[in-house]
Amino acid sequence: MSSTAAFYLLSTLGGYLVTSFLLLKYPTLLHQRKKQRFLSKHISHRGGAGENLENTMTAFQHAVTIGTDMLELDCHITKDEQVVVSHDENLKRSTGINVNISDLKYCELPPYLGKLDVTFQRACQCEGKDNRIPLLKEVFEAFPNTPINIDIKVNNSVLIKKVSELVKQYRREHITVWGNASYEIVEKCYKENSDIPVLFSLQRVLLILGLFFTGLLPFVPIREQFFEIPMPSIILKLKEPHTMSRSQKFLIWLSDMCIFGY
Repeated sequence: MSSTAAFYLLSTLGGYLVTSFLLLKYPTLLHQRKKQRFLSKHISHRGGAGENLENTMTAFQHAVTIGTDMLELDCHITKDEQVVVSHDENLKRSTGINVNISDLKYCELPPYLGKLDVTFQRACQCEGKDNRIPLLKEVFEAFPNTPINIDIKVNNSVLIKKVSELVKQYRREHITVWGNASYEIVEKCYKENSDIPVLFSLQRVLLILGLFFTGLLPFVPIREQFFEIPMPSIILKLKEPHTMSRSQKFLIWLSDMCIFGY
């Protein structure tokens, strides 16, 4: 390679790195600043599963009472098109009955078991007396001013439409965010109602990380407004530490640093 070619290559690379750094530090030079609708430092996953039965009105009330900034919940749709708050489509784990929510009318849904395993914490259970699967509209009515993160659990156009209608009915577009790890579901949510902020899907999270580490992130417009990324180290809470090798623990630590360290 001639010295002239090397000079142009290094100049181009240097210009790219400087431009990328400046735009990453000052993104409003290229992009319009996103309006921050609300700030949530404390989010109650499934209403605070581990302290009460997950996704129940009692769990949500407890979380709001102790000062949570946001409720996180999951939605499915019944046979009679009622939007209900439940993590699982199949109710075997939570009720002991092997039946799908979509196959039952709302009035036919069985109650939760009195004690449930906390699926994201090893050897941990939650219990409570409130064993009724609530409707999403009940949560909206009970907590009109509390930000809510809605996980659309299944790729169902009717469910997405119904949730959008409820959000509009209760005028919650400014304090509601919705989506799923699935890119297809997030796309449907955005097309159904672009006024409700959407979460990054897993595919988009990986894309953002790739763009960041290659220096291309400042040049790409982003329409999503909220990240929802489980820390890889949560695996350590699900497995016995002594069953994991040093290399596995190192990879988990490295993943945490790549996602959250910067």
